[in-house]
Amino acid sequence: MADAYGVVRRIPRRRGSFSSTRGADRCDDRRPMKRILVTGATGNIGREVVAQLTATGCHVRAMSRRPETANLPAEVEAVRGDLSAPDTLDACLRDIDAVFLVWQLPLAPAAAAVQRIASQAKSVVLLTSPHRTPHPFYQQPNALRAVHAGLEQLIEQSGLQWTFLRPGPFAINSLRWWGPQIRSGNVVRWYYATAATAPVHEHDIAAAAVRAICDAGHDGSEYVLTGPESLTQREQVEIIGDAIGRALQYEELSPAAARQYLAAMMPPSIADMLLTAYGAATDRPALVTSTIADVTGEPARSFRHWAADHAAAFVTPS
Repeated sequence: MADAYGVVRRIPRRRGSFSSTRGADRCDDRRPMKRILVTGATGNIGREVVAQLTATGCHVRAMSRRPETANLPAEVEAVRGDLSAPDTLDACLRDIDAVFLVWQLPLAPAAAAVQRIASQAKSVVLLTSPHRTPHPFYQQPNALRAVHAGLEQLIEQSGLQWTFLRPGPFAINSLRWWGPQIRSGNVVRWYYATAATAPVHEHDIAAAAVRAICDAGHDGSEYVLTGPESLTQREQVEIIGDAIGRALQYEELSPAAARQYLAAMMPPSIADMLLTAYGAATDRPALVTSTIADVTGEPARSFRHWAADHAAAFVTPS
């Protein structure tokens, strides 16, 4: 079973235990084939959800602002839609049973979007954050906490059946953050070398989403998803070095120097959020849950596994 921070059950509306089947098995065979709308379908998580849902035999509809360039599997129905423009959602939601929802917008348009979803779908699986988890890494103030909390409240009040997925740091963030430096040399200049996280593989986040969509027993549940081990940022860089056959060095930047470096990559508010969170995670173990194994029946993939999967991207320009 997951630890106290891994699984929180609230307002259970259905009976039955969740599946312990291995991998992306078929959707519950006792029910008609589900029709699923995936938002954020071209992102790192959404694209993986699309792939795994397609393997179950569900009918998958993928929403994108530009479906003609989405490059999705032929069997996936790609449709044009925008969560910030509710009038575009009705066609996307027609005859849909469940929605995988990725929200990357301000809170303002959320009420109208959730209302449209609730008018046509039965359930929603939301990709959100562990902002309720009492670990210092997750308890630093930032604007996203209010957005996620507000969106969750709207969903809880909508009448939809819901499941909230709360992944910790995505392993794939290291490709965006460290990839350019690793492709050009053997030194990673970054901040807070001893800050520890439990990076989670995008495959595992998607696998949990697929089980929550396809199986009974997940309604009213909140799942905190992490990788299987606590690793410092320095250790993560060393593991990537092992995967690509090079000895990488971690050169720690001061917070001021890091803030200046990050300014070229992201808005200042996001940079400050990251620096505050990682500063709070120094010299302490990361939160590690068993939730991925509990929900999917498969152990969470290690960061070493993730690094091996993505080794080519660290040596070849993407």
